Parts: sequence; C-alpha cells; structure tokens
Amino acid sequence: MTHVELQHITIGYGHRVLLEDVSAAIGGGRLVALLGRNGTGKSTLLRAVAGLEAPLSGGIRLCGRLLSATPAHELAQVVSFVTTEKVRIANLASRDVVGLGRAPYTDWLGRLRPEDRAVVDRALNLVGMGGFAAKPMDRLSDGEAQRVMIARALAQDTPVILLDEPFTGVDVKTEARIITLLRELRDEGKTMLVSTHNLGSVSGFCDYTVMVKGTVLASGPTETTFTAENLERAFSGVLRHVVLSGSEDRIITDDERPFVTHRQEVK
Repeated sequence: MTHVELQHITIGYGHRVLLEDVSAAIGGGRLVALLGRNGTGKSTLLRAVAGLEAPLSGGIRLCGRLLSATPAHELAQVVSFVTTEKVRIANLASRDVVGLGRAPYTDWLGRLRPEDRAVVDRALNLVGMGGFAAKPMDRLSDGEAQRVMIARALAQDTPVILLDEPFTGVDVKTEARIITLLRELRDEGKTMLVSTHNLGSVSGFCDYTVMVKGTVLASGPTETTFTAENLERAFSGVLRHVVLSGSEDRIITDDERPFVTHRQEVK
C-alpha cells in the first residue's frame, strides 16, 4: 500500500516557490532520506505532508486518503511529526509529553486509560528514556529531549512518521540508537521520511533517498541515488569535493571543512 503520495505539489511562501511540481509515491515499510541544502524546502515539505501547511498547488494523499479532506482528529491517527522545535516547559514531565501522543485515542477530557499508559511506557523504553519518565523536560539535555519527542511520535502509533533533523544535538551513541529504532519501525511496516544533513548515515540506514533543489533532482533506492554526482548537484555551493568509495567517504565543503569522513554502517 502507498503510504505517502505527492501529486504535482508546489510549496513555498507567498510568491516564493521552494519546491515546484514534486511527485512521489512511497510505499509502506520505507525509510526515506530527504536531502538538500538549507532553505530548499525540506522542512516545509514535511510540514505540508503533516497537514500543517497547505501546498500552493497539487495534492497529497496519506494511506490513500486526500489529506485536505481528512479531519484533523483522523489525520492524527495517520501521521506523526518530530520537529526541530525544543520543548522546554518547566515542570512538564517527560511521561506527560509522550502521553500527548495518545490524544487522538482518548476521550474529550484527554484521560489516559491503562492501555494508553502502557503504550507511553513502551515508547519511552524503546528510546531508552524509561528511567527519565518523571524528569521535567526543562532539565533534559538536547539529546534526551529529542528522544522524548520521538517517543511521543511512537506513542501516537501512526503508519507515517516524519522526522525533521532528528540527529541534531545528539551524540554518536544516541544517534546509533535512534537509527536502529527507525530501522526496526521500518521492518514493522511503518513509513518514515527523515530530513537530515548527516550524509554519513544516509547510506547506512536509509533504503530510499530523495534529493531536492527547486524540485526533485534524484530519487530512488539509496544504493543507486546516493552518488557523488547527485550530491554535487544537490549541494552545489556547499560541497566542493566528493569521493565515495567502499566504506570510506570524503566530502569536503567550500571552506575545506570535512562534511563527513566515514560512512556509518549501523547493523
């Protein structure tokens, strides 16, 4: 079944077009990397798929249903979104934040049933935050808070999960744990669209890659799409030198700073 279908959509703000005439069909059980320079519309595209911003033209279907015709409470059972926004509300426990993911399934008072609490606890444990359930969000590190927000999306239990730069502010160990979790969710049949700048991880954990710059420059299985030529097209003006060979990559930015030096394989 196709979980995400983009039908000739154009997105932007006012008269500024970020992505034009984008079409794609993503089936279930896919882990998709969305790559492109800053300001190319990756986050805006994710927000459009989440139903938070309407495209300037075209249509979006999620699990066969036209997004614009899907009521908000039903849409919340189809797609969840981990944004780059930091939640730092004093005295708001991590468990309570994750519990918000159960809102589409609770009564009008938002009361959690025992089965909802079990889902919340499982989500926290999956991201390694079970021991931080009672800790307030404003006392968590950036990496810990990021894992809590991923747990909230897991508690929402949607077939489509969107993640905007999920590795920002996390250490290598946490990144590896998140990648392993995403691969497990993919194997369960969930579809995940991940915007990331961590090129070194893409070939190691994403099975499908979409590169954007004004429109879709390249899309397809990562093993055929993640090439030096496509990277140089997508990141022109940022990447100066690209060499991909075996397990070692060398990608250099214009200021001679290594963008990524080794491809990270996550088993």
